[in-house]
Amino acid sequence: METLYKNFNLFDGKTAQIQKDAWFIVDDKSGEIIKLGFKDAPDAEHIVDLQQKYVMPGLINSHVHLMMNAITNKLNYLSEAEVTFTALNNLKEALQAGVTYVRDCGCAFDVDIKLRRLQEEGQLGGTEIVPSGRPMSITGGHADFTEGLDGETTWGNIVDSPDEMRHAVRREFKLGAKNIKIMVTGGVMSATDKIDDVELSMPELETVVEEAHNKHMTVAAHAEGAKGIHEAIVAGVDSIEHGCLITDDDIELIKQKDIYLTPTVIATYSIPAYGEGKLPDYMIEKAKGFKEQFYARMKVAIPAGVKLSFGTDAGTPFNRFGDIPKELELLTDVGATNEEALLSATKNSSHLLGIDDKYGSLETGKIADFLVLDDDPIADIKAVQQTDKAVYKKGVKVF
Repeated sequence: METLYKNFNLFDGKTAQIQKDAWFIVDDKSGEIIKLGFKDAPDAEHIVDLQQKYVMPGLINSHVHLMMNAITNKLNYLSEAEVTFTALNNLKEALQAGVTYVRDCGCAFDVDIKLRRLQEEGQLGGTEIVPSGRPMSITGGHADFTEGLDGETTWGNIVDSPDEMRHAVRREFKLGAKNIKIMVTGGVMSATDKIDDVELSMPELETVVEEAHNKHMTVAAHAEGAKGIHEAIVAGVDSIEHGCLITDDDIELIKQKDIYLTPTVIATYSIPAYGEGKLPDYMIEKAKGFKEQFYARMKVAIPAGVKLSFGTDAGTPFNRFGDIPKELELLTDVGATNEEALLSATKNSSHLLGIDDKYGSLETGKIADFLVLDDDPIADIKAVQQTDKAVYKKGVKVF
């Protein structure tokens, strides 16, 4: 069985333009686009007329935390059942928002890996996952919390030497991780450190990059302070997550080394906007204290031409999975064009996640993950925030 979708304006996720009078045919069994063209559409048994609306690829979010509830903000003494329940709810909310693929950047009990395995077995549909398992943190570092009922740390892999790092990476590889998340610096949500603390040594960084790359995994580096950002770039990670205080010299270096930058602007925006009186004072003060610096650095880095990937840190305080499209607008507030923001969430993120053979753009041979919008997203980036947009996953309308 095949379905023809016709009479729409196409943003294909490859080029920064709208192509008019588009059509494509989807194989209903595989969910792949088997033909795509413009103007005169062929006949087909099943036809969906999209009435001159705007079609674009589903969003690919390269930085989420499926385990986290953005409203309750509960992080300690979670059970595996609670983490799984929260993750399933977040996946559903993400899909309704138009997010068809995510990379989880740190999940207690390796729940993201276990859910991905269910997806590969055909038991779980919806938004697909590139899993990272548990992130790498030093003792007392940015991921040294979330204690289980037995008092053990269940989120971060606690590593305090290159050998411990190598063992933890191999453990996540054995379980099925496709990416390794490392906590290079302190962060807003951790009580014991500061944003510019450097929390992994160069030998530890070199070890994780070597070990992960030897096993065809990527490395995503949580790095907010300038020194930690620099050392992660030098070590050769695949993406700098946040990158808040990146220097001019490292903007040039990250470009030379062809490393992605994932700003996650909404994570910094949400805490001071909604957290007063609801979050610990240290979180509010940290976020407020460097927000302007962060925005200023992005206004230099993005126009300078860094490789921009799309991520939101969804699950962090008041940063709901349903709000993910807001990041596109915020990216334009800190220097991206509408086109650059859209390409970060399609072509660029699919390449970073290693799924660009089938996802990230709408073309023949790729999976029909797409959104149908009332308005042109290149003309108005807020068009993607439409709450009643149609969402298709593998050619099937899911919302």
